[in-house]
Amino acid sequence: MNLLLVEDEPFLAKVIKESLERLNYDVTYAADGKKAFSMFQNQLYDLCIVDVMLPHTDGFTLVKQIRALGSQVPVLFLTARTATKDVVEGYESGGNDYLKKPFSLEELYLRIHELLKRNAGQRDIAETNLAIGGYQFIAHQQLLKFGREEFRLSHRESELLKMLYSHRNALLDRKQALTTLWGDDNFYNTRSMDVFITKLRKHLQLDPSVVILNIRGIGYKLIC
Repeated sequence: MNLLLVEDEPFLAKVIKESLERLNYDVTYAADGKKAFSMFQNQLYDLCIVDVMLPHTDGFTLVKQIRALGSQVPVLFLTARTATKDVVEGYESGGNDYLKKPFSLEELYLRIHELLKRNAGQRDIAETNLAIGGYQFIAHQQLLKFGREEFRLSHRESELLKMLYSHRNALLDRKQALTTLWGDDNFYNTRSMDVFITKLRKHLQLDPSVVILNIRGIGYKLIC
């Protein structure tokens, strides 16, 4: 597996890179967001590990640029910023997981392994155009269409809608969704998912037959 590591703390970057290489990952290193984006445009990666506070181009902006290229590569953010709004911004920019500093290398290994496994399991549905009531969901483009109306979804919105669709007209367990898409069902991730459910409801409100029900304390159900 070829990984891109973007981290501006030299010592931490060295520790992460050498540790992952001992696990037989190929690790390419960049110390700032601008250099990382240039590397990404010229090389295929299986996963990106991105610090948020970076010189030249911050991590959130870098990942938005990566998603604008149409790439679905998994992204793991590393950051000391723990406010709910920062976590939400990280997922909204296109991140798949969020690891707070300081962290153990064992936890880093686990998050990487889970992201790679999760990404492999979602490739088939990502290449399919899905009918959601009167909407057309073009998953690999993160695009939702209703007649002439088009909604460009964020990466996180797209991933959540794919999971809701895979459980359409049936219950999507809240904990399952949080564990699969956010990596953990803690309070901050729960708040973040609620934000994205609200956004999806707004996108889907043009067709009254499409509803996302909140089964309180249990999960969600996409009716379409």
